[in-house]
Amino acid sequence: MTAPVFVTDGPLPDGGGPASLVLDGAEGRHAVSVRRLRVGEEIVLTDGAGTGAVGTVSAVEGKDRLVVAVDAVRSEPPPAPRITVVQALPKGDRGELAVETMTETGVDAIVPWAADRCITQWKGERGAKSLGKWRATAREAAKQARRLWIPEVTEPMTTAAVARLLAGAAFAGVLHESGTRPLAAAPLPATGDIVLVVGPEGGVAPRELEAFAAAGAEPYRLGPTVLRTSTAGTAAAALLLTRSGRWG
Repeated sequence: MTAPVFVTDGPLPDGGGPASLVLDGAEGRHAVSVRRLRVGEEIVLTDGAGTGAVGTVSAVEGKDRLVVAVDAVRSEPPPAPRITVVQALPKGDRGELAVETMTETGVDAIVPWAADRCITQWKGERGAKSLGKWRATAREAAKQARRLWIPEVTEPMTTAAVARLLAGAAFAGVLHESGTRPLAAAPLPATGDIVLVVGPEGGVAPRELEAFAAAGAEPYRLGPTVLRTSTAGTAAAALLLTRSGRWG
């Protein structure tokens, strides 16, 4: 089994020589009291931005603190092409499910979208709490997937803001049953941003499709079946990661 990954807010060593790091706080508590890591076990500490310190636990102190003897530091370049999924707000906890599985699959950024037909609306304190849950879910899922890059979960966007994002992408598309072209045959760039829109339970409204088409985003289909909004992004991301060579 690969070494577990934990996120540290402190600076990581530059790899120039022997070093030790302390993991404490909530992450230290999870490592010591939940994962029950012990001296001699392998561990990876990451900044969530592509750098990871690989080492072994050299000391466990109390219930929420351990010391890591760093053996090596490795860095991963930003993934290319970069895959962003614009996710319409689903009902209930399906949003966290979508974020979790897309993160584990390899999506690089997730944009919460307040679509016209969304049943769920993020407003005020409730909206801030929901956004916090999405970001926490992405962080935990990235650790589970042993990722050194934690996906960005942006502030919620309106349809107009999503259209601007699509207009600046190297490839932009909308998953929609009206699409006549399969996503599996779409022309993908080798670099730049791939931005894909996943609509809500009620579907993407006509005026939204028009706005996205004007921004250069065509409708595409995944296959003959209609997926839930909470699973469509994950299925599409797996396809894009395979076709782009990132799942080589």
